Amino acid sequence: MRSRVARRRPDSVGRQNSEAPAGRRVPWRPPPPIEGRGDRAIQDSDTVFIVYRRTRPAEAAQMKLITHVREREWVVVAGYVLFVALMVAGYYYNITFVQLGLIDLGTRLVEMSETVVSLWMGALAIVTLVVAVATGVTMDRRGWSTDLRTKLRLLFGVVCLQFALTVVAPMIRTVPAFGAWVVLASLGLGVGFPVSFSLAIDLIPVPDRGYVAAAITAVAYFLANAIPLTWSVDVFSRLMVAAMAPGILVLAVLSFAGFDRLDTVLDALGAQHETYGTGRFCHGNPVQARSLAFAVPVVLMFGVFFVDSLGFLRIIDTPSLLLTSWQSPEVSTRLFIAVAHVVGAVMAGVIYANYSLSRVFLWTFALFALTHVMYTSDLRFAAVFPSIAGDGTSPLNPALYAVAVSFYTTLNFALWPDLSTPQTVGTHAAIGIGVAGWLATFSSTALALYFQAVELTLLSHLNVVQALSLLLLFGLAVGLYAKRVVELARGHGGASA
Repeated sequence: MRSRVARRRPDSVGRQNSEAPAGRRVPWRPPPPIEGRGDRAIQDSDTVFIVYRRTRPAEAAQMKLITHVREREWVVVAGYVLFVALMVAGYYYNITFVQLGLIDLGTRLVEMSETVVSLWMGALAIVTLVVAVATGVTMDRRGWSTDLRTKLRLLFGVVCLQFALTVVAPMIRTVPAFGAWVVLASLGLGVGFPVSFSLAIDLIPVPDRGYVAAAITAVAYFLANAIPLTWSVDVFSRLMVAAMAPGILVLAVLSFAGFDRLDTVLDALGAQHETYGTGRFCHGNPVQARSLAFAVPVVLMFGVFFVDSLGFLRIIDTPSLLLTSWQSPEVSTRLFIAVAHVVGAVMAGVIYANYSLSRVFLWTFALFALTHVMYTSDLRFAAVFPSIAGDGTSPLNPALYAVAVSFYTTLNFALWPDLSTPQTVGTHAAIGIGVAGWLATFSSTALALYFQAVELTLLSHLNVVQALSLLLLFGLAVGLYAKRVVELARGHGGASA
């Protein structure tokens, strides 16, 4: 029989829960508002974009992880490490092997046209979304969202399936085989997203989620940019097979091994959802999937994923832009971009942990708009003054692009658990990642491949992306301004009339 140990619960805000009786779990609550500063906690589930700050600057500046390390709460620290490792591995796999490797597989090895590959990418997105929503709803209804062992076993099955698909991918040469691979990959991705993101309620305290999301983003993108690789399915396959093999072994031990020490650790981690489970934006009234509090972030995240992929896939398909940035033969250039990813992730983590969602979204849209303005301006300048412009582009362009990508990726990792409770995290993560992540990414991937097939010029393509990014930026700014005007009008109640 597994033993369950009574733990001293690591409190999430200051040390106000330190006098709680041993074994009694005190739910996390948002800090009280500070009078005279205009700060307030989120009370209405339909109001997501409200400033959410700490009671004292020193408390938010320090991660709770530091407290856990000082007090040698190694079980809690192990949860951080496990979550970061799993999410880094999963995201690195998706941004390299799936997004880049699958395009190379379809166009080069299977010899399909870019238009046909775009259709298959759209199918991948749709099937993944359907499977993810079905998985998330099932997790919540059957109680799997709060069962750490069950989630680890589901994740083990997903990784085994992805390992097999990674091994056979370079051998595919026919369209039917490619289609079968896409369907099976969709099943693995659809199950993997809600399972992996729901682990946050077991392993990561609410105040630390922004910082942890920043760490995941920084490590994944640093590795993806600093390690020199040819972007082909063969290279990605060899690398991922070598990386996934030990991961499968670790997940097998965590999922099925039954010795006392491991059971004690997993029981302790599995009980943490009782204190970590309610997300930052769910206190007062829990956020529902049909509410504006959930729909607005999904729409905004869909927009930013769409803009990113639509621009990036055309940029990396242009040798003059690619060879001076992400595939530069100069190690210093790739490291510059990798460091820019780290800087952007750290900035986003700090802003997310201390300010409102609107602040992070505004920063993200502003960075994307500025990035594409710089790219299109360089192209126009080169067309008018070719002798002055030269062959390459400024390294500041891809670096700024990296900062923008790190901003929204950090937000993506932290947002969905913070919009959820233990009873809704599976469904919310599935919809959020399925719609705002995969559906947006591969829809824009399909559109980017279509633009190439109809021979749309590079400048015209990036003009479309620039227009979309500016539209999102100004649309969000106008929406926030209008919302503030309505709040002020209601607050004064017609006193000035």
